[in-house]
Amino acid sequence: MTVEAPKIAPEATGEAVVRDPTGLHARPAVKLTKLAKRFEAAVRVRSAANGAWVNAKSPTGMMKLKARHGETLAFAADGADAAEAVAALVALVERDFNE
Repeated sequence: MTVEAPKIAPEATGEAVVRDPTGLHARPAVKLTKLAKRFEAAVRVRSAANGAWVNAKSPTGMMKLKARHGETLAFAADGADAAEAVAALVALVERDFNE
């Protein structure tokens, strides 16, 4: 599912590089989705490779990113806890999804 980026700047943004040699496969995608769902903020993510924003709370959308090893994931969020959501998602990617 592709999500249109809002016309105004998001409240919070962040980036992290995918370090897993197999890229953003099923297990890390689910971890990102579960973490994103903990926040009220609307969170979107895109990989530098395809540029399409997807809903970070959608497992299917996350899998469609097909982010490869070394690609940068960009996060953007709007809402009351937007900064916390982006910080947590960036940290998870930087920790190699706790794997």
